[in-house]
Amino acid sequence: MAFGGFPEAALTFYDRLELENTREFWASAKGTYEDAVRAPMQALADDLAAEFGAAKIFRPHRDVRFRADKSPYKTHQGAFVRVGEALGYYVQVSSSGVEAGAGFYRASPERLAAFRSAVAGPAGDVLEGLLRTAAASGLELGGDTLKTTPRGYERDHPRIGLLRHKTLTLRRDHGFAPVIHTGELVDLVRTDWRAARPVVEWLDATMSS
Repeated sequence: MAFGGFPEAALTFYDRLELENTREFWASAKGTYEDAVRAPMQALADDLAAEFGAAKIFRPHRDVRFRADKSPYKTHQGAFVRVGEALGYYVQVSSSGVEAGAGFYRASPERLAAFRSAVAGPAGDVLEGLLRTAAASGLELGGDTLKTTPRGYERDHPRIGLLRHKTLTLRRDHGFAPVIHTGELVDLVRTDWRAARPVVEWLDATMSS
C-alpha cells in the first residue's frame, strides 16, 4: 500500500476518542482506526524504511496497571524507528494533526550520566552546533528537564541548559496542514528525520560508549 496521507477520518476518530475513551466506542469505530489510522501509518513507515529502518507501530492500548487514569486507549498513533535504547525517530498522528521528530525519550542512570559527561566536555560544543543547525531547519528542541542543577555540575556551567535534560527531542509540528492528507507528507517526515540525524548519531555514539 502506497502512502496517500492521513484522511480526515483519522483526526475525527481521535476527536471522538478523546471524548469517549471506552471499549464500546472502540468496538464501534475499530474499522475506522484500522483503515484511516493504522494502515496509513504502516504505509508511511514502509516508505521511510529503506533509508531509516523498519518502524515499530505502537499498540493503541494503554498500560493502565499503575495509572490513576484508566482510559483504555491512547489518543494518538505513533511509529518509532529504534536507533539505540529509547533513542530514534518518531512520527505520530492525533486529533492535533501530525508531528515528527527524533531523540531519546528515556535514559537509564548510566546512559544519562554518559550524556551529561559528554555535554560538559569538548563534545558538548559539537552537540550545540548540531542543535543550532537542526533549529535552523525548523526543528524545535524539547524534552524533560530538571528544575535544579544536576548533581556534580555547577549552576554556571556554560551548557547548564543541556545538562538539565533528562530526555532530549527535536520535533516539528505539521498540525493540520493540508499536506498531511497527501502522499507528500512522506517527504516532509523524511526531511525532518534527515535534519535530526546528526544529533541522533551524536547521542547514539555518546550514550552507547
